[in-house]
Amino acid sequence: MAHVLWLGGAPGAGKSTVAERLARRHGLRRYHADTRTWAHRDRALAAHDEAAARFETLPPDERWARPVDELLAMSLHRERGPMVVDDVRALPPAPLAVAEGTTVTPGVARALPGRAALWLLPTPELLEKRLAERELGPGPLALYRRLAQEIAEEVRESGAPFLSVDGTTDTTEEVARLWAAPLAEGPHAATPDERRALLREANEAVVAQIAGYFRRPWARGEPGEKAFSCECGDTGCTARVTRAATGLPAAPLLAAGHRARQLPSGAGGFSPS
Repeated sequence: MAHVLWLGGAPGAGKSTVAERLARRHGLRRYHADTRTWAHRDRALAAHDEAAARFETLPPDERWARPVDELLAMSLHRERGPMVVDDVRALPPAPLAVAEGTTVTPGVARALPGRAALWLLPTPELLEKRLAERELGPGPLALYRRLAQEIAEEVRESGAPFLSVDGTTDTTEEVARLWAAPLAEGPHAATPDERRALLREANEAVVAQIAGYFRRPWARGEPGEKAFSCECGDTGCTARVTRAATGLPAAPLLAAGHRARQLPSGAGGFSPS
């Protein structure tokens, strides 16, 4: 599977930020496993997975009060790995894709070897700082700590490549340095229109994720607003656009002061380099 870069690691390690920045900068497709959470849970339910069924039938307050071992089982951390493999295998061969998430384990990368693979492991101090910033309840906090432990143990026991993250350096630049060769090789999105199409694809995955959550019979509230990637297509853009999470406009989603650059005459296709 030469067109994928695997990026795994613990919650709070910065995987999503690194993946988004590299995807924007280099014209890559981004696969964010979190946006497939509810689709994967539906697959597990269809396969009569007991942990998936228990997650859905327990009231949310009772669910998150369960012991951490049960929370880990209901997270489907292991079960979702083969589903991630299926998703990534189905991606188009161009451009190069960066696939990231906590469910991207060394086992996933072994099942579908890619161009490169790396795991981000936060120091205990950074992990606690990042989890505190999320203002999690006791149940999710216990689960995220356990996931961080499980992921770190598997990465180290498997001998998989990892980067220790302590928050004092630019993780995106560190990953870009380690992945310099595959990032340079590509293939990349060659034009602004192609880059915008990839950004729209990632934004639509977020909309689908939110819709999947609110289809659950136990879900409460309204979708509200969400921060989406600006779709201007500029390689240096890191802007976000906050808007209703129920759908996206037909026109490119642009941050204030940004514009969609015009496609040069005759340009098109994915660049091999």
